[in-house]
This record gives sequence, structure tokens and C-alpha cells, in this order.
Amino acid sequence: MELLNTSIQKNNKSEKVAFFDSGVGGLTVYSKFRKLIPTEDCIYFGDLKHLPYGNKTKEELIGYSRNIFDFFKSKNVKAVVMACNTSSAATYSTVSKEYDFKIYPIIQSCASIIAKQNINNLGIFATQSTISSGVYESEIKSYNPKMKIFSQSCPQWVNIVESNTQNEPDKVAIIEADLKKMLNNNPDKIILGCTHYPYLLEVLSRYADKTMFIDPAEFFVEYIKSDLEKSNLLNPQAKTGTEAFFVSANPEQFEVASKMFYDVENAEKIDID
Repeated sequence: MELLNTSIQKNNKSEKVAFFDSGVGGLTVYSKFRKLIPTEDCIYFGDLKHLPYGNKTKEELIGYSRNIFDFFKSKNVKAVVMACNTSSAATYSTVSKEYDFKIYPIIQSCASIIAKQNINNLGIFATQSTISSGVYESEIKSYNPKMKIFSQSCPQWVNIVESNTQNEPDKVAIIEADLKKMLNNNPDKIILGCTHYPYLLEVLSRYADKTMFIDPAEFFVEYIKSDLEKSNLLNPQAKTGTEAFFVSANPEQFEVASKMFYDVENAEKIDID
């Protein structure tokens, strides 16, 4: 699928790049972006007030996205990175028509790259909302209709990550059971189709080879950099860019849970509803 807002009405290289997710999951994307393009000024919003997103309706998710995008608009951003698979699946086709800055949805941005991998049987772990939308399957099959895809929701994984309890025995048992169910399909690779799920790689790799799992963030940040370059929107400054973190609830919980991928300090709680 071609992204819907490939051009924007303004061209200010010095404006910020914004990221959002329901919680800490998007930091798996943000951390890779900062390593790849450290000179960009960035802001990040974690919508902990409404997590998990995976059990919300499409209408609720569109409302959350609009509130977040309006907040980003007030911060003068040049691009928004939808570092949330659930929001990308449910809201991108709507919100992309309503704003004049670049919008990068993780699923639609990565589908063509994933489809070109040497994979016959592909597993997808994602939230129930993402699985129900069918967006991953339809996007990938639009590029590679022969690929067999096995999709499976993991409804407890986001809360496990946000509560930082992935090494507790009962939580390990949940993760193991979900993985074994997927392995019955004999997938060549498994997409971690929620940006929270890379936090569970250490547990997952106890039961399957780590190379089996695909973190789309790797492809995603390369795609974003390439598009910003083509659009002449990369910040030319030589110094490291600024960053700020905002959450809709529980800033201390966010900071603690963030440690595995990005050591967030001073997250600011704001109300955007």
C-alpha cells in the first residue's frame, strides 16, 4: 500500500519528529531511530491512561490518535511515527487524511520489506485488534500473495511488559504457551507485531532460536530515514537532538519499564483528552 500522505505542506527541517505508542513499546522503535539519526529533535508520547490498545474499538483508537496528533501539532512537528502496530492498523487510513505533517505507520511502512524476505511460512504475534483488522496479512500479501501467514493474538503480553513481570514464573508460562501454539504451524519466521513484544525476546529465545523473530523496528527506522532524506527534511544540525517524554498516566511506571530499551528520565504527565 502506498502511504497516503507522501507530501506535506511545509518544509521545516528543524521541526521535531514525534513518536507515540500506548506505553513503552514504541521505545523499541525510538531507541533505534536515535542511534540511526541522533541529530533529530524528538518527542515521545506514551498513552498509559488507555493501555492496552489491543482490546479497544476502532472508534476509541481513532479518538486517541486524534488527541495525540493534536498535541503533536501544538508542538510543531514535521513528522509523526506511529510506533504502535494497533494504531497503525486501526487509525492510519483515517488520521493520515487529517494532518499536514508526515505520518509513518509501522505496519504499512514495513510490509513490502517483510514480503521480500525469503519466507514461506510467516507467523505474526500481535494484539487482538491488529489481528482482527487483517492489515498485516493484506499488506504483506499485496506484495507476496504466495506467502502463508499464521496470525495469533497474545492478549496478555502488553500488560506483562508494562508491569515489568516477564520473568515471573506464571508470566513465563503464558509466554511459553503462546509461543508453542504458534510453533505448531512450523513458521520460518515470526513477526513481533506489537512494539512491546521485543521486550520479551529474552524469554522467547529460551524456547526458540532468537533468529526466528523479526522486529519490524529494524526495517521501520531505515524506511523513515530514507523518506526524510528524499523529502529534504533531515535536520542539518551537527549536535545531538533534544528529546522530551510525555505520558497520559503513571510516569514513574513508564520510566521503570523503559529501562530495557531506553533509559527514560523525567517523563511528564499531561492530560490531552
